[in-house]
Amino acid sequence: MDDTQFLARIRAELFTCVIGDVMDTMGLIHQFLPPRIRPVDPDMVIVGRAMPVLEADCATPRIGHLDEHRAFGIMFDALDDLKRDEVYVCSGGSDTYAQWGELMSTRAAKLGAAGAVLNGRHRDTLGIRRLGFPTFSFGPYGQDQGVRGRVIDYRCTIEFPNGVRVHTGDIVFGDIDGVVIVPHSKEQEIIDAALEKVRGENKVRSAIEDGMSTRDAFDKYGVM
Repeated sequence: MDDTQFLARIRAELFTCVIGDVMDTMGLIHQFLPPRIRPVDPDMVIVGRAMPVLEADCATPRIGHLDEHRAFGIMFDALDDLKRDEVYVCSGGSDTYAQWGELMSTRAAKLGAAGAVLNGRHRDTLGIRRLGFPTFSFGPYGQDQGVRGRVIDYRCTIEFPNGVRVHTGDIVFGDIDGVVIVPHSKEQEIIDAALEKVRGENKVRSAIEDGMSTRDAFDKYGVM
């Protein structure tokens, strides 16, 4: 099974809650990104490899004198470096401007990227929805980052305010219940355990539908 097939299986058979549960049992108890990060559309799902991006606010924006060679920092380089099945995962700036928009989504989709996850805001909501490009953020805000923020690094380890670290190549899984990060070094163990847990949950669901109590179902299957 190649990596694209591996990611497709995760998308088809799993969901963020079960992966988070499995990682809890392994002592990986801080893997969900902050709950403010939500999908632009509730039906959007992201499964891909992290391409971390570091953003920073501008302390002294040159309003009215924007240097086109400095605007956005190295954001264009980061965006153009996206590979197939990768997720643009951005943190470091404030939420006083949008870090992602429709044109960025258009370029990322053309490159075969899997989505964008922002510890901040997006804009061009209707355009992103029309594209159907999976985007997760704090929500919409039209103010541009051009004179307010810069991308200062990418393919570097980043840390979210709740302590979750994201490394290049980690699995990023986002759905309506949030965004979870699966460490690349333990991904096979985690995904195998999650698939097994889903099979157990299906048995529990059937047992409860047949009239078994939740206590008896948990005692028998060890899953709830």
